[in-house]
Amino acid sequence: MRSKHEFRSALTNFSQSLSRSVSDSTGQWAIKGFIDIYKNIYAISSDTKLVSKILEIHLLPKVLQFAEQNGFAVVLPEHQNYYPDLSFVAKDKQSTKYAVDFKTTYRLPNKPWLCNGFTLGSHGRYFKDRRSTKNIQFAYGEYSGHFCLGAIYQRTCKSLSEGTAAHQLADLRSIASAISNIQFFVAEKWRIASDRRGSGNTANIGSI
Repeated sequence: MRSKHEFRSALTNFSQSLSRSVSDSTGQWAIKGFIDIYKNIYAISSDTKLVSKILEIHLLPKVLQFAEQNGFAVVLPEHQNYYPDLSFVAKDKQSTKYAVDFKTTYRLPNKPWLCNGFTLGSHGRYFKDRRSTKNIQFAYGEYSGHFCLGAIYQRTCKSLSEGTAAHQLADLRSIASAISNIQFFVAEKWRIASDRRGSGNTANIGSI
């Protein structure tokens, strides 16, 4: 798999199978919470940062399997604030690299055909100087393509405190999922980028 078009096509086909991998038959997220050694399950809220990180962990084994099947090694970022979330490096030609970022957002409650935006990475030093390695795993110019593997979902818990009580393992199936109706997509960053910042006064690219 050499070309950007081939990689995008394979990643898109892969993304279309992910909803079934992370949801039950009714469309509820299969993750119910986290468990301690006493078999208490603590349900999670629909806090966006929490959902995003747990969903990323939930998907990672599938992503690694996809990479292996298509002849890529996955390089994780050395530091927490490095771009991208995943670097796909071709095993037989290490100069072929693709950047993939996990992006999650929720549908607006009163306008479910619209979703909240997200950030698409920095427009700071490594973006302007494509040879810079500051806060990036490999220089921006080394990547043959920059992609978002995105998830759009519906919030089930409306408040951060809702659904955070402890439950017993026997009650697993009855615990309300924090999110539902998860839809995955793949897009090159430039296709969904906005001309506005994504957050406050930081150097982040916003999304449409």
